[in-house]
Amino acid sequence: MSILGSVIILNFKNTTTEILTSGIDTVILSVGATEQFGPYLPMHLDTIIAELYADAYGRELNAYVLPTIPFNTSEEHANFKGTVTVSPNILTAMLEEIICNLLRQGFKKFLVCTGHGGSYWERSFVKHINYKYPQIILISANHNNHMAWEAAVEAAGFHDLSEMHGGPLSICTAMWLCPELVKINSMGSDIPTENRLYADYLGWDKLTLDGCWGKFEEGIYSHEELAEKGKLFWTTFIQKRTEGLKQILEEGYRRKTQE
Repeated sequence: MSILGSVIILNFKNTTTEILTSGIDTVILSVGATEQFGPYLPMHLDTIIAELYADAYGRELNAYVLPTIPFNTSEEHANFKGTVTVSPNILTAMLEEIICNLLRQGFKKFLVCTGHGGSYWERSFVKHINYKYPQIILISANHNNHMAWEAAVEAAGFHDLSEMHGGPLSICTAMWLCPELVKINSMGSDIPTENRLYADYLGWDKLTLDGCWGKFEEGIYSHEELAEKGKLFWTTFIQKRTEGLKQILEEGYRRKTQE
């Protein structure tokens, strides 16, 4: 347990006594992924990103931060060796079980976040849980996602960023968060615009050259510049998504549970 000002930050490394005496009633559920990121990047990038979200949201909401689940709905990448994908039914059933367990212990407010852009189940899950369990609230941090993305792109100095997965942003992210695991090489290719029509229907082994939806060219930036771009992007993006989060959670809970 650590304390920043009056904010108590708790996670799964704390004791049950510390969690009990804290009075915290909010939980952060985060989901990453284990999926290919082209030929030269590690497969846990989405999990690291989800951990960044969880830590930032936990601090903002004074919440109990659970460990990040490292598997997700990664069907589009499933033909690349090493990728793990689970069905949305299994994933959301497990998350609901976790919520129910913690509900019985007195937790009332929940936030779910995911580091994987293909987590289409997230919005439906939030609606379902809020309908099924009137005594609690579950939110996500997507209230200003578009503005956050634009601000982050500008802060990092990306121009004409058309990447969906495994392009320059992914390289910069890895160079900031886990540079020791990165093999810097040119990768990816320019993907025909019409391929977007099939991105949710076909495996990306049929739509991309090497699994990357975006093109990275080695030698344009130094390793340090790549890492700095990754840092600027994600710190800006997460900061913007964190703004107003506490108000949404507290006001949403009040409105939902008031008589």
